[in-house]
Amino acid sequence: MDAPDGPLLVIIDGANVVGSVPDGWWRDRRGAAERLRDRLARDGLPGHEGPVEIVLVVEGAARGVEPVAGVRVEAAPGSGDDRVVELVEEARGRPRLVVTADRGLRDRVTAAGARVTGPRAVRGDGANGARADGG
Repeated sequence: MDAPDGPLLVIIDGANVVGSVPDGWWRDRRGAAERLRDRLARDGLPGHEGPVEIVLVVEGAARGVEPVAGVRVEAAPGSGDDRVVELVEEARGRPRLVVTADRGLRDRVTAAGARVTGPRAVRGDGANGARADGG
């Protein structure tokens, strides 16, 4: 059994993270989500020491992305934001970090006790860390 300060649960708002870089992701949303998943599997949460459990939440055209070792994929049946909030609430009692720049979602998950960081934390462009302000 994991202690309350056990593995950090990192919940990725896939659509928001993918959409944070204008690299043509809109032409192949599923492919963009798969590239994010693969980067997460390879790099984990850059700058974080210790074990993490990574959950990538996908929605819409990205549904159908398969999980890989190190990354669980949750296909939201409706709103991806709603599924992220559900995952945060289901994991009460353990540390949770949500990766998103969506202000409304940030408010919802911090109200449920999660910390928030912005997409740069997992994009691999040098800005890491978990800040409560989502930066």
